[in-house]
Amino acid sequence: MKLTVLADNNTIIDRYFLGEPAVSYYLEEGGTRILFDTGYSDVYLKNAEALGCPIRQLDAVVLSHGHNDHTGGLRFFPDLDRKIPLIAHPAIFDPKYDEQLMVGCPVPKEELEKKFVLRLSRDPVRISPRLTWLGQIPRVTDFEEKPTGVRCTDGQCVPDLLPDDSALMLEEEDGLFIITGCSHAGICNIMEYAKKLSGKNSIKGVIGGFHLFDRDAGQIGRTVEYFRKENIPDLYPCHCTSFGAKCAMAREMTVHEVGVGLTVEW
Repeated sequence: MKLTVLADNNTIIDRYFLGEPAVSYYLEEGGTRILFDTGYSDVYLKNAEALGCPIRQLDAVVLSHGHNDHTGGLRFFPDLDRKIPLIAHPAIFDPKYDEQLMVGCPVPKEELEKKFVLRLSRDPVRISPRLTWLGQIPRVTDFEEKPTGVRCTDGQCVPDLLPDDSALMLEEEDGLFIITGCSHAGICNIMEYAKKLSGKNSIKGVIGGFHLFDRDAGQIGRTVEYFRKENIPDLYPCHCTSFGAKCAMAREMTVHEVGVGLTVEW
């Protein structure tokens, strides 16, 4: 599999692309072309053109969750000559707020149905023989679950635990690679579920936002302890992962820099 970062908070030095506080990855896996998240604006499209990633030849779009820094770019997605699948959790369209600020998907379901074949599922979805979207992640750790703003359905608003947050799992013979958006479900929960689904116990690499900030000192410590126990060779924390959290990980294991223009091959 080949993964190219199209949108991230950072850009790689001496490579002249656009950055924004968001996530978008272009993946090629076994002849299948996938866009994982669309960032906040049209930045992913401009970077894709500069990087030679053929967005018009995509086979599917996959969304990690419904926040606008992962779905906002859907407003700018080009008209194709066919409808392709858009894979996401059914709660992707629930209105989401951070205090008074609307932070949910800015494109209504009805609009997306004009461009995509919506495949909304709580269950895992196999995208290619080796790549699976995980669906709704069970929360099993005692240190990761925390609300992020509020979500509203049927006129009622409750603390948002982001049930729609998910990730991708790439299966190799000797282990797994995990690709996340924000890991609101908990990066350790995501890895535990991937191991359970696949029957494989080795995590070989993880790339994406871990939703860890300096204020989360206890959670950072427990997460680093989990990573150390799992003996993960390569970590690529980005987007919603603070410098302090990255430093805590780097003291114990190999942490790679991530930014727009980075290409990873597994």
